Amino acid sequence: MDLLSMSTVNWSRAQFALTAGYHWVFVPLTIGLAFIMAIMETVYVKTGDVKWKNVTRFWQKIFGINFAIGIATGLIMEFQFGTNWSNYSWFVGDIFGAPLAIEGILAFFMEATFISIMFFGWNRVGPRMHLASTWLVFAGVTLSAFWILVANAWMQYPVGMEFNPETVRNEMVDFRAVVLSPVACNKFLHAVFSCWSVSAGFVAGVSSWYLLKKRHEEFALKSIRLSALTGLVAFVMLAVTGDGSAYEVSQKQPMKLAAMEGLYEGKEGAGLVAVGMLNPAKRAYNDGVDPFIFKLEIPKLLSFLGYRNLNAFVPGIKDLVDGGYTLRDGSAALSFDEKKARGKIAIQALADYQTAVKEGRDTDAANHETILEENYAYFGYGYLDTEKELIPNVPLTFYSFRLMVIIGCYSILLFAILLYFACRKEVRNRKWLQYVTLWSIPLPIIAGQLGWLVAEMGRQPWTIQDILPIQVATSAVSSGNIIATFILFTLLFTGMLAAEATILVKQIRKGPDPLSGEKA
Repeated sequence: MDLLSMSTVNWSRAQFALTAGYHWVFVPLTIGLAFIMAIMETVYVKTGDVKWKNVTRFWQKIFGINFAIGIATGLIMEFQFGTNWSNYSWFVGDIFGAPLAIEGILAFFMEATFISIMFFGWNRVGPRMHLASTWLVFAGVTLSAFWILVANAWMQYPVGMEFNPETVRNEMVDFRAVVLSPVACNKFLHAVFSCWSVSAGFVAGVSSWYLLKKRHEEFALKSIRLSALTGLVAFVMLAVTGDGSAYEVSQKQPMKLAAMEGLYEGKEGAGLVAVGMLNPAKRAYNDGVDPFIFKLEIPKLLSFLGYRNLNAFVPGIKDLVDGGYTLRDGSAALSFDEKKARGKIAIQALADYQTAVKEGRDTDAANHETILEENYAYFGYGYLDTEKELIPNVPLTFYSFRLMVIIGCYSILLFAILLYFACRKEVRNRKWLQYVTLWSIPLPIIAGQLGWLVAEMGRQPWTIQDILPIQVATSAVSSGNIIATFILFTLLFTGMLAAEATILVKQIRKGPDPLSGEKA
């Protein structure tokens, strides 16, 4: 496809994906390192062992480098809601903007206040005050993630709102429902443990490099013990919260679950595909072609994970498009065509309401408003043309999910082995383990990126589930303008990543400041 022929929608999506992808390289390391260095400093304050202070100060320098660059991508990403996605911002800004505003006012200012004490207060405040500032920095970066993830979760499961036909905006009516949505809570925990896993892999890998070079060995061993424990806990909890995510997806976004599993035909007692290869000859959801070339399936596990029932019916893509299957409340599922018809009724009712209000026909306006409320749950379907638009990219979602799980299982094994040898004080003598840990640094980062691919690509075509599809969420901006900024951002973010990598490598090569009488 000619790049210039791509639509404004696709270029807007590409630009946001670029920004979010780069942002999620910096953020996990920031959040995870904040936790690890807070634990390290706690050990220092409790034991008075100055070597732990040295360990803490080194990782704080790494944190500072990453934190400074991560802010820039986050700010640019938020600005894009106004520049590229202004219809979206107008339609739901009253709700979506609230958690972002709280994030900026509360969490960001908390970080800004206490990060200065953390970096420059070692010899200016007492040890407990300094420790408190470090923990508050961790609280600040974690709260930042929480409010952003609340906003993202609301897009996937819109609750706590009412649509105002007079302003054509969704308005928040239940802040508690938005913040404590089960999707938001689970997404937050899953993302935070993902951040811990990234930092644990990074700290363990860098420390293994020191052991390979026979430098700062005591520093490295202390860092490895803590990072191995953190990594093991993080990946185990990722498995637990991943189960929670699968359950929430099955309840709120069944099409995403079907895409994750390559499930076209629904079934009772559905199995989970552990390993499989999709059939590239599969072109349509109803073409009768077997979706798999081969697959290894764990019997009934998908039904259990999705519905807590080994024999539960899990709808496939065909079921979700054609409808007719029985929902948990006993009603029959609507087909795409039925949802589309109801969506068009809602859109027309909104237009009729506005006309009636303008002409002063209050009774008619009230009737149209009632029709709109009855059909609003399917509002977004009225903007879709064919059922193909309802189906996410199945191969991308399917393979991303499995690769993420494979990395998770590998990492649990790696951190368990690393922790075992660390506790036995034998890591120093296991060069093979040091090499494996060093070269495994990128894997948690890749797993995190894959997780976001599954979450965001799996919910297509929606910016807001069932309410607003992507093609009506963008700004009236020419694709040429977006191409220009896309190229600019690509160069900028790549340069920032290269600059950070260069600075990090120099700092790592330099190593921690040696203690008095210590050989580097």
